[in-house]
Amino acid sequence: MAASGHPAPGQPLARQRYLILALLLVLAAAAWALLVWQAATADPAMAMTPTMGMGASLFLAIWVAMMVAIMFPTAAPMILTFARVQAGKRQQDQPFVPTWIFVAAYLFVWSALGVVAFLGALLAERLASQSPWAMENAARIGGILLIAAGLYQFTPFKQLCLSRCRSPMAFIMTSWRDGRAGAFRMGIEHGLYCAGCCWLLFVILFPLGMLNVAAMAAITALIFAEKSLPLGRWTSRIAGGLLAAGGALIIAMPGALPTTM
Repeated sequence: MAASGHPAPGQPLARQRYLILALLLVLAAAAWALLVWQAATADPAMAMTPTMGMGASLFLAIWVAMMVAIMFPTAAPMILTFARVQAGKRQQDQPFVPTWIFVAAYLFVWSALGVVAFLGALLAERLASQSPWAMENAARIGGILLIAAGLYQFTPFKQLCLSRCRSPMAFIMTSWRDGRAGAFRMGIEHGLYCAGCCWLLFVILFPLGMLNVAAMAAITALIFAEKSLPLGRWTSRIAGGLLAAGGALIIAMPGALPTTM
């Protein structure tokens, strides 16, 4: 408290920061609850198909819930940094932008990728229905995807995107745009960096099961560690080695593919 008995100038900013963080975590928890319920009530045979037996609307709804569950906790540092800058501008009576615009743009990127994922799932199901070879070797194809995801962890592009995600203030300083349109553009840009960092980790959910809660939890932990922990870059590379080794094992022993919740 200030000597006058009024709240210190930094206290409203801190309260807003905690409120935004709490809202992000509540939304993520609600999304996790929805995903766990969906996994528990889904037909096991249909849940293991690429589209989960769903039409486009329901698939996209589940996809968005998955992105909220997995990405909101990992994107929280960036969102809070954006909110802190805007709160400072508001406190100084300067034009400011609500944080939800940045978040909406970020989620828009992942929603657009959900459309791509659904089209890819439809294509995979069509190829599987028309190719007995694809059906017989589905597990080995999954192993190839795991190897690809593992090797991607070592690529310069992955490391570039990861560096942008690991440094919220650096992103704010180099990518700042004023106004609502600018905030939306920043959300799009950050969403694209996150997608570049993580997209193959979501692709491997197709062979592991789109409603595989254990796999989703592991991916969430990995993305959080990559972005937030001091040894995040080493975590990324260790995970890449484990993914590649797991994929090689599945190619050699297709029955080793884990497809359970």
